[in-house]
Amino acid sequence: MKQILRLIKIYIVIMRNSLDKDIFNFKYLWVFKFFRILFPNLWIRNTSISRGERIKNTFEELGPIFVKLGQTISTRKDLLPSDIAEELVKLQDKVKPFSGEVAKKEIEVALSDTVDNIFDDFDINPLASASVAQVHSAKLNNKDIIIKVLRPGIEKLIKNDINLMYFLANTIDKFWEESKRLKPKEIVSEYEKVIYGELDLVKEASNANLLRKNFEESTYLYVPEIYWDYTRQNVLVMERIFGIQISDIKELNENQINIKRLAEKGVEIFFTQVFQHNFFHADMHPGNIFVSYENPEDPKYCAVDFGIMGSLSESDQKYLALNFQAFFRRDYKKVAELHVDSGWVGENTRVDEFENSIRSVCEPIFEKPLKEISFGNLLLRLFSVARQYDMNVQPQLVLLQKTLLNIEGLGRDLYPDLDLWVTAKPFFENWAKNNMSLSSIVKKMSKNSTKFIDEITDFPETMSLIKKKLKNNESQKEINQLKSQIKNTQLKNMILFLILAFMILLEAIK
Repeated sequence: MKQILRLIKIYIVIMRNSLDKDIFNFKYLWVFKFFRILFPNLWIRNTSISRGERIKNTFEELGPIFVKLGQTISTRKDLLPSDIAEELVKLQDKVKPFSGEVAKKEIEVALSDTVDNIFDDFDINPLASASVAQVHSAKLNNKDIIIKVLRPGIEKLIKNDINLMYFLANTIDKFWEESKRLKPKEIVSEYEKVIYGELDLVKEASNANLLRKNFEESTYLYVPEIYWDYTRQNVLVMERIFGIQISDIKELNENQINIKRLAEKGVEIFFTQVFQHNFFHADMHPGNIFVSYENPEDPKYCAVDFGIMGSLSESDQKYLALNFQAFFRRDYKKVAELHVDSGWVGENTRVDEFENSIRSVCEPIFEKPLKEISFGNLLLRLFSVARQYDMNVQPQLVLLQKTLLNIEGLGRDLYPDLDLWVTAKPFFENWAKNNMSLSSIVKKMSKNSTKFIDEITDFPETMSLIKKKLKNNESQKEINQLKSQIKNTQLKNMILFLILAFMILLEAIK
């Protein structure tokens, strides 16, 4: 019942902002028109404000999860009408703020002292405001800092909308055949982990600290310092960044920033985070990315807001890297084989047919700059191929796909002449050299040698357990399973002994 009431509330907000007229254009949704009869106060409405502003206001009124959706959409201005794109961009850091006095009180309760006692200066007016938190500027020991404060009551709002998403996902799961492939419940589950992670600013501070260490000596990305003594679950204090917002092309040009080099560095930063560090910033909309004024010929990015970070399992990381590498080489057969091997497509998929389908979608986009590629059409065609080959959505990769969407949108705005393939190809060649060569495989074996030895020493205990089960007259099914286990254990341990011997030989050669 709660979910139905929430849906009604959503529709009232849509009607209040006069968006229901646009919704009626969609098949089957015209039936909602009759609900307007129940709300006389909405019969006559003000439609003087622009369509874009009405959509932005709707997202804001509906709460943080809808604002997040609006932020993601806003990164793809190339796929939106200009009037809508201009308004949705404001959701990145210009969401309606809550009272500065309330923020001040939240900070004082969290830090058990007054703002005047802790900080040299505190601006009661927010510097920026987003879906989950807002930011105030201040000074600490004569250093410029920012204080990030969670919106009061935000957890309850998010919990209600997550429950609604589960309700919709369960409904889809019951009544739509495609749900088995699209996995709506698993996607909501992944998103739930992400959004709740944003509600713990200590975790965000920890994310920032790790990213800062990863790029400590880098000329590509700067991550601000965290002030741990003043950071709590709902309050985060960190160094203030001064730079040009990545979306401000005019100011970038006025400061003579090398935009081509900046775009190339952006691609390299992303792939480095995903495939070298396995820890990537997953909320890269323009409100969170700045460019340093220093050294305009070799510009450096500055990142903020580390609430949403992503990582991949070792197997997903490997398969993705090999897919990218094969894709840049136009080796579509390899791409098809990797999808089959990883279980991302139906087990009965014919590699040659899948290869031809991938080629027909991907080949037209090579050797073209971003401005000449219609990613909207490309995605539609890829979805069509996915359905044809029973390709399952991988919920654990949804966050990465969202980040790729943001990155591509940033790249298109920043430097549309960027040749993405030329920029990325050397990265994957180096990755293959460092991860797929014989020496790298030996290093990995050496690193896991303790685990191998443990498995070998466990062998007598496994045999003892098997004997005991056989003495106790276990069922025939269990006996067959144990026989299989013996064979597998013997084979595995023989392999482990060979690997161990090989490593000892290598050490002796050194």
